[in-house]
Amino acid sequence: MKNHGMCLQNNDRELELEFRYNSSSFFRKSLRKLWQTIINYLVAHQELKVWQKMDRHGNIYWQAYDPVTGKSFMSGSESDMRAWIEQIYR
Repeated sequence: MKNHGMCLQNNDRELELEFRYNSSSFFRKSLRKLWQTIINYLVAHQELKVWQKMDRHGNIYWQAYDPVTGKSFMSGSESDMRAWIEQIYR
């Protein structure tokens, strides 16, 4: 019986160590995921944003905003939009 008791105690210790390792690993993974989310948020708020809109007459036009420079641009022409973007990044 004593041997079974010792064996059970050893198993309990192994389970306890395994639990500590798993919870530590979970904590590291959670922390890494949180950090990546923060980085993605910060980077996304510095990227050039370009979108299409439609006025009340059904005309489609382009708008862009660069949060780094604070500049914005609006045009009915996609080629004008491309030219403005190229000018910003030169």
